[in-house]
Amino acid sequence: MLRRTLSALALASVLATTGIAQASATEGRGARVLDVMTFNIHHAQGTDDALDLQRIAEVVRRSGADVIGLQEVDNNYSGRSNWSDQPAELAAMLGYHVAFGANIDNEPPAPGGHRIQYGTAVLSRYPITAWDNTWLFKSPGQEQRGLLHATLDVRGRAVQFYCTHLAASSQTDRLQQAPQLVDLIGHADPAILVGDFNAVPSAPESQPLQTSYTDAWAKSGRRDGMTYPAEAPTERIDDIYTTHKVKPLVTRVVHADPIASDHLPVISRVIVAP
Repeated sequence: MLRRTLSALALASVLATTGIAQASATEGRGARVLDVMTFNIHHAQGTDDALDLQRIAEVVRRSGADVIGLQEVDNNYSGRSNWSDQPAELAAMLGYHVAFGANIDNEPPAPGGHRIQYGTAVLSRYPITAWDNTWLFKSPGQEQRGLLHATLDVRGRAVQFYCTHLAASSQTDRLQQAPQLVDLIGHADPAILVGDFNAVPSAPESQPLQTSYTDAWAKSGRRDGMTYPAEAPTERIDDIYTTHKVKPLVTRVVHADPIASDHLPVISRVIVAP
């Protein structure tokens, strides 16, 4: 497990190499160190077919992640997840703040009931001061996907955090969606984009992201970074991207519970410039 804090010597070294001056965080100055994660939770159904939201929460807890972008999250969606509000339940289990972006948003099955929703979520140790969800390009017959954006207050520093899940079965859609992400994020900095991109970094649809942002795995990961399928991964499709003012320090695939979902989560320790 990554340690929650860097030693004073290690942090001083990082600050020196990145050109960031150390200052008092309590006064709203100085760098912030964050552990960020992306995790496709498959509505908490593991590869053993067991539905276990507590197992997902335990993976997050053991990782020490400060902020997590989740994909394939149910909110009163169906009996497959016991009609539960998974974002709220995970936030309660962890004691985190939460934002949920509904990309499927249907009328309740009965008057006065909950809407049937499915999408992405952000869990954060730090307050979420604002959030919005934007639907992405969708061709006929494809599932709606979106970009969930949360503004985090990290000890007085505003950090823009984005979570997405691109089309699974349509490269045509992904080729439209990836540049749309870049346009929506615009000049936001410091910013972090995480998600299940359903494409390897060398794929044509990944190039707008590869050229616009730092690929945390390419910058600071070890080995191949494969995340899917979880029990014997052969593809790196779950990724973390950062803007200029966010420097990835160490990035790794989390193997704490490889049957909790059909994807393995990825976590990166990053330093956010003051």
